[in-house]
Amino acid sequence: MNYFPALLGGSMIGLAAIIVMATNGRIMGVSGIIAHFLPPPAQDWSWRLLFLAGVFLAPLTYWLVIGEPPLIIINANTPLLLSAGFIVGFGTVLGSGCTSGHGVCGLARISPRSVVATVTFMLTAILTVYILRHVLRG
Repeated sequence: MNYFPALLGGSMIGLAAIIVMATNGRIMGVSGIIAHFLPPPAQDWSWRLLFLAGVFLAPLTYWLVIGEPPLIIINANTPLLLSAGFIVGFGTVLGSGCTSGHGVCGLARISPRSVVATVTFMLTAILTVYILRHVLRG
């Protein structure tokens, strides 16, 4: 199996986290970046806009380099996706951050709060998948 794309992608995420911390002194948590970009925008909105532009331009860049669009398969209906998005949004507010902030940057800083948050959302995800696949559809 070819693990190079995952290795490259993970390395790029790590490098981006280092660049954001080194240039802005901020954690690269996507929920925080978006929350402080929305009205009223933070004073440092310009780097946040560049970050979000990169998020949207990345698949287009992939398409240009590889010659085909990235394969995206969504096996869920719209109401389920909207519900999941709402729950994740609520969780990021409740947990004071998202998977990128806690799971990537917080763990790299050995933040106890991020360790607890990451373990919590990983266990919740595992339990949710188990219930959906084995209990409700079992």
